[in-house]
Amino acid sequence: MLLHAGMLLLGLVLLYFGAEWLVKGAAGLARAMGVRPLVVGLTVVAYGTSAPELVVSVLASLEGRSAIALGNVMGSNIANIGAILGVTALIHPPRVEATLIRRELPVLMASTLCIPLFLLDGRVSRLEGVLLLAGTVGFTFLTLRLARELRVEAPELREEVREEIQEEAAVGSRAALVGLSTVGLVGLVAGGKLFVDGASALALAFGMSERVVGLTIVAVGTSLPEMAASVVAALRGHSAIAIGNVVGSNIFNILLILGCAALTRPIEASLGELRMELGALLGFSLAAVLVMRGARHVSRLEGGLLAASYAMFLGVVAFM
Repeated sequence: MLLHAGMLLLGLVLLYFGAEWLVKGAAGLARAMGVRPLVVGLTVVAYGTSAPELVVSVLASLEGRSAIALGNVMGSNIANIGAILGVTALIHPPRVEATLIRRELPVLMASTLCIPLFLLDGRVSRLEGVLLLAGTVGFTFLTLRLARELRVEAPELREEVREEIQEEAAVGSRAALVGLSTVGLVGLVAGGKLFVDGASALALAFGMSERVVGLTIVAVGTSLPEMAASVVAALRGHSAIAIGNVVGSNIFNILLILGCAALTRPIEASLGELRMELGALLGFSLAAVLVMRGARHVSRLEGGLLAASYAMFLGVVAFM
């Protein structure tokens, strides 16, 4: 019991410092290379902070524990929107770029709808896993294409970008920033793994089912990198990275992580037994689209409502 508690504590420490270094390095690279922070959030940060979900879901799939693999993906996406986007908006209301509304939000909803669609026959097959992975490649290509089409329209923003690039040149080299980001990613992955292992062992010792463990302990634990990275980004004023991280991570969780898990071993699940969590996933995803498309920013009130809704979701799951 003490060993598992120690793993939890060490995991939290690694998550904090990993997020600090990853955001600092990624934001620095964005400025030094003239790339929008949104693109960095949708790719580097989103891929990196989704690594714990990938490790946990693939291992669970290999062991035939479909409830944990699928619950981790759905629970993490719910946590990303309810807890992470909500808390980020409470700290520093993020502005939503028009490109994200036009391109990434439709991909988010389409990928979310793939889960109930693929589960109509009671399983996510290897072929469907391949289709999801193909979607990952397509989405990454789309995002990198966005990076090549970068343009800053307002003169005051162009001046701001020039100042940030000059500032970053004085701080350090790109190699140092890449190194800092890499160390941050390693810290996030290691911290997430330690936290999940410790938390899962403690939860199962108290008699929780694998389904509940996947939706709560494992989902929240593997979402801690996203939480840490997004909160640190918000505190540092890089809200675009936080938004890109949440949206990108949710897309990758389904396309990449569920795809890899299904390719490793088909995911078996009953659509009827997942009504509650699927309803919550679709509801939170739709709420995210609505708040981002509204005034093109997520207000503190909207963030508070998202966070409160997630707390209610956890309360319902706890009594399942």
